[in-house]
Amino acid sequence: MTSETTLTVTNPDTEAVIAALLQRLTLEQKVRLLTGASFWTLHDEPDIGLDTIVVSDGPAGVRGQLWDERDSSANLPSPTSLAASWDVERVFELGRLIAAEARRKGVGVALGPTVNIQRSPRGGRHFEAYSEDPWLSGVIGTAFVKGIQSCGVGATPKHFVANDSETDRMTVDVIVDERTLREVYLAPFERMVTEGGAWLVMSSYNSVNGTTMTENELLRSPLKDEWGFDGVVVSDWMGVRDTVAAGVAAQDLAMPGPDGVWGDALVEAVRAGQVSEADIDAKALRILRLAGRIGALADVAPATPLAEPWPQERIDALLREAAADGMVLVKNQGLLPLDSASAPRIAVIGQHARVARSQGGGSATVFPDHVVTPLAGLTEAFGADRVAFAPGVRASDALLPLDGATASDPTTGEPGVHVRFLADDGRVVLDEHRGSGRLTWLGDPVLADTTVVEARARFTAPADGEYAVGFAGLGLFRFEVDGELKSDGLFFPEGTDPFMAFLNPPKQAFPIALSAGQTVELRLEHRPQQQAGLSAVMFTLGYEEPFADAADELERAVELAAASDVAVVVVGTTDQLESEGFDRQDLRLPEGQDELVRRVLAANPRTVVVVNSGGPVIMPWLDAAPAVLLTWFPGQEMGGALADVLGGVREPGGRIPTTWAATEEDVPVWQVEPVDGKLFYDEKLNVGYREWARRQRAGGPAPAIPFGHGLGYTEWEFGDATLDDLTVSVPVTNTGGRAGKQVVQVYLSRASGSRVERPVLWLAGYAVVRADAGESTVATVTIEPRSLQHWSVDDHAWITEAGTYAVRVGASVAALSSPIEFTV
Repeated sequence: MTSETTLTVTNPDTEAVIAALLQRLTLEQKVRLLTGASFWTLHDEPDIGLDTIVVSDGPAGVRGQLWDERDSSANLPSPTSLAASWDVERVFELGRLIAAEARRKGVGVALGPTVNIQRSPRGGRHFEAYSEDPWLSGVIGTAFVKGIQSCGVGATPKHFVANDSETDRMTVDVIVDERTLREVYLAPFERMVTEGGAWLVMSSYNSVNGTTMTENELLRSPLKDEWGFDGVVVSDWMGVRDTVAAGVAAQDLAMPGPDGVWGDALVEAVRAGQVSEADIDAKALRILRLAGRIGALADVAPATPLAEPWPQERIDALLREAAADGMVLVKNQGLLPLDSASAPRIAVIGQHARVARSQGGGSATVFPDHVVTPLAGLTEAFGADRVAFAPGVRASDALLPLDGATASDPTTGEPGVHVRFLADDGRVVLDEHRGSGRLTWLGDPVLADTTVVEARARFTAPADGEYAVGFAGLGLFRFEVDGELKSDGLFFPEGTDPFMAFLNPPKQAFPIALSAGQTVELRLEHRPQQQAGLSAVMFTLGYEEPFADAADELERAVELAAASDVAVVVVGTTDQLESEGFDRQDLRLPEGQDELVRRVLAANPRTVVVVNSGGPVIMPWLDAAPAVLLTWFPGQEMGGALADVLGGVREPGGRIPTTWAATEEDVPVWQVEPVDGKLFYDEKLNVGYREWARRQRAGGPAPAIPFGHGLGYTEWEFGDATLDDLTVSVPVTNTGGRAGKQVVQVYLSRASGSRVERPVLWLAGYAVVRADAGESTVATVTIEPRSLQHWSVDDHAWITEAGTYAVRVGASVAALSSPIEFTV
């Protein structure tokens, strides 16, 4: 990615056209544009040639207007995986894929990337953001924005700002000082606006220093006034709460629609002089400008060429390559890569190997047409006769949605589920066939006339055993198995948080012993309720697989490992532990997984532990494991990419974008719960590795995995770095026997005598180096002037403090060269 990809901010001719169009609109028409037309669409205005604009969640794929399997989506690796690649060229290309997917689905705006800071590893959406470091977050996010917008789709950096945890996120007041806000939390957004040219920014739910973000002055300054942002500030869904306060603020678009606090109330506020019509004009003008940029405004050419759909082969190849390049090899005592030529017998162990977690939970969820599991990928790569599987422990007891492999429509016999929408008088409003028992409708017009949603399916047992069949959801349900009533009434377990439950609903399941091929008929009725004034239905009709006695399953896995040449244990988090909607209670793997790893390691010293999580977990067995690989949530090509890495077809290209602790007690920022409604960012600038470095200087603990760490399959030698006019040059040689990748990282520190508080060190740049065996090259990193600056709270400006600074270079924050000092 080069500077030539930076996008044009405005076009004078286009500006004149949209200004003239604005003058043709009445106040009522302008205000109408400021609230969504539906859950995922903006209003059209045929009188001026304005088409409907469709928006969709987009951090790890573009879902479109349907929250289900009917319109499948490419499932990208999680943002933590993209940041772990440190590769802006590939992230830019993934942004182009997002745009192609968006255009294929009729979407003009992707609601991503998420660039909040990974302040605490307990943050529920940790997997959906990039890094604990503001510089790396900004660089990776900007590449993603540029990629999306280079193909005629708007990108939406979110959530502006300080929405870094989930607990009470609608109401929490984040208390953060001005300098920290500028240098840490606003910094990634600034880069994506000033360098990336973002066409939208999403305001967050939370308050910052006493004012909710849809009304906060930060939307005006620095976002619009100082940074020159000329795009649309869209709210997070239902984030606009006050007609006048948000109306006079720099908030532009309230989502979703058609109802909200603006509309007629905002027109009346203008008539009453509470909100100026100039404020309305400024908001409407930005929406017209967005429409012009994405080709939704007649007689205005799109800002960039509109993307064409990609062939499936191209999508799969890029996603497989990207997944492998984000995987971080934490430890390798000569075990990897595996020698496929020797035809090793491989024990694949762990429920995550067969039911892969390719993505995180919540609004970023998409529905790919396929997911390659670790078991499938390894079986294809090494041969079905050489690979055997055992779950070992039950990692999750969540319901598996019915699908075409396990269920059929009782009406048509087709694979899947039959759904009917029934009116109050029993009239069928709509019936349809669905391929999955995971069912969601948000703001769908059909719900306006619906009293009951009915889902029916014939479930066929794949094997002998005791299953559990049931549903996951919240509200009024009636559930029958072969006509026998199992549940009827309100299902709302005590202590349930409604918002959390909407994204991860509780389940009710009933055991039933079945023989292989035996069929039972399931019928579920749900009576929809309004959620915050919005028609919304989300439930799952599904089943739990049989699971033998826990001790027997564990022993079977251990015996399989002992009888194999190599064991691959796949462990990880679940939707109940790591998802949008709630923060993590702890950093432990699900119960039994640590013991499974320990037992397998004791049975077979040639064991690879694969960790399938979106963010950090505690690994108490790390010292005993000969090889440990982090996959994050690696997207739909997970299994193929994992097989490539374990077999040496590809090198694991990842480097840690956020520090992993050895114990929970070592975590620098644990608190994510507000106290009396307030969450204090008392650590200030010392987020992530900065605080680890500060504490280690005082004799504190070292992390389990330091920031920037990651191994490959070759060896590297760094020469002496030189510094010339803020450009760092480092000779780098691949001294190993195969081609590889290295990330040369540059950190700054203040040598001495600073009058302002500084972190011990901070990332100032890096270079991704790829070289063949024996090849030498020079890594070049130019330090930006901003990296030397701090935000002055006295001057409210960026200041470069004169004095002596130091540059250190290395392969991680824990493996750095001697300092090179220079004077500013």
